Amino acid sequence: MRKVLIITLIFTLFSSCRTAEEKLIKKSLKIHSKATTIDSHTDTPLLFAREFFDMSVRHDVHETSTKVDFPRMKEGGLDGIFMAVFLGQGSRDSVGNARAIAKAHQIIDSVYSVVGRNPELAEIALAADDIYFLEKASKRAVYIGIENGYALGGDLNNVEIFYNRGVRYITLCHTKNNDLCDSSTDTIEHNGVSELGKKVISEMNRLGMLIDVSHISDNAFYDVIEQSKTPVIASHSSSRAICNSPRNMTDDMLLKLSENGGVAQVCILSSYVKETPRNPKADSMLVALRQKYNNYESLSDELQKEAGREWRSINKLFPQELATVQDVVDNIDHIVKIAGIDHVGIGTDFDGGGGVEGCFDTSELPNITIELVRRGYTEEEIFKIWGGNFLRVMRENEVFAKK
Repeated sequence: MRKVLIITLIFTLFSSCRTAEEKLIKKSLKIHSKATTIDSHTDTPLLFAREFFDMSVRHDVHETSTKVDFPRMKEGGLDGIFMAVFLGQGSRDSVGNARAIAKAHQIIDSVYSVVGRNPELAEIALAADDIYFLEKASKRAVYIGIENGYALGGDLNNVEIFYNRGVRYITLCHTKNNDLCDSSTDTIEHNGVSELGKKVISEMNRLGMLIDVSHISDNAFYDVIEQSKTPVIASHSSSRAICNSPRNMTDDMLLKLSENGGVAQVCILSSYVKETPRNPKADSMLVALRQKYNNYESLSDELQKEAGREWRSINKLFPQELATVQDVVDNIDHIVKIAGIDHVGIGTDFDGGGGVEGCFDTSELPNITIELVRRGYTEEEIFKIWGGNFLRVMRENEVFAKK
């Protein structure tokens, strides 16, 4: 009799736990479906050079290594996305600058082409509020950002030219210094933002274009905060206190970003989320690959495809130990603690290395919401994290430009 009672008690306890978890998941998915969600940074245009890649088709992440397409955006409840016009840092002479400008326009053309082929699924978005209208029409909002101010080719006039083409933010640099500022992963050259960089900041303010401080050096960040008259963004940066990478933001930087009114969009690329063990052999092979393909700069379409195939084969041969959804939310928790709930969001870096265990592609984004609910975040707070904060900053830049 006692044995039966114990078994009954265990079964009841298990059933109640299961029911509680089911209720939490149901609540989370309801909140996620109601939120206006935006991912502020993906490198998906890198895929558009592949003949087989079709944004209208659902791809298997494990077969294709791709993280974003329109069906998976719908499945993951993602309403809007920033597609990055990425340029690796090349030579800063007239020839290199001309190539950078041309390459940026070519990538923008590819984004318009892909969206244009799928008018029933998505549209190019230009303003913060466009996402709401497109959401009502059951379409995905595709915004465009430039990753690396090298695309300007040293010409201030190109800021407005790119704005008129639909670009709504510029990440001032990438992994190497350029003519605008120092990178967080390069040597000191300008000791922050250059004189040209200051003019670019002013011009971006005038137009209502968001200034993106991801990838830039700490000194460059403080220069931007001093120079910009509008709130800025970090489109894909996490907390340095949680993961000690120069790509992430210190607590003081987060405080300054909060005072500026800006927003830090947590990146879910594992090495920026949590310090995980590296494989020296894999690292050396990836360095050799970068050298082989000239830092991926000025590649023909065929060489770009070849480099991509080799990069994916190395990652399959040496799978990285991934951070988890819980680690991602640890970063969100810390930024909320330091900067406040109004200054955090999400920029996955999908198709540029982003992806963690439990959120490996766009279809799994609701798992972040489930973890946020598990930790006690309210519906209103989750709405802010998933898009409200970013869209507020975007709207404030738009308003400033109209003054």
